Amino acid sequence: MSQDLPEDFEVPDDLSALTAPSERELAVLLTQIADAEALAAACALGELDVDAAPSPVGALAVLRDASGEAPERAAAAVSQLVAGVPLVLVTRAEGQLTAVRYQDGKPAGELPPGLVLSGAPEALEDLLTGQLAVRDLPGVIASAGIGRFKAMRMLTGVARKARKNK
Repeated sequence: MSQDLPEDFEVPDDLSALTAPSERELAVLLTQIADAEALAAACALGELDVDAAPSPVGALAVLRDASGEAPERAAAAVSQLVAGVPLVLVTRAEGQLTAVRYQDGKPAGELPPGLVLSGAPEALEDLLTGQLAVRDLPGVIASAGIGRFKAMRMLTGVARKARKNK
């Protein structure tokens, strides 16, 4: 049997590289923030490049950089900005979804992706499974073009609107 293997064949010490998903294709922050504009402004203040979109369960942010530790850093930053309010980071790599709950800037445990999707709007499910692109979602707001001053004005406006609606 060893005669059939090439001379440079090597068995890795850590086999997790064979089963772990490689590069993530998508990273989405699911929040309880009611307004996509407020989420985009908060992300702009945190210097995060996202596309924020409204949904019936809260605004979501699709990260433009899903590589390396960027999704985890973004989830920690946003959950710290909205202290006390949990959010869920959902990532997709090679068709596999993972979901991690964040609160107050720290991961608070992994969630079953099926549980996260069970009460999700159809558009969110389509986005996470690759059936829909973020540009196809209604009301998308990019954080990239929002400066610090404009972000503060946006957040003030959203807060003012929320106080009037009480």
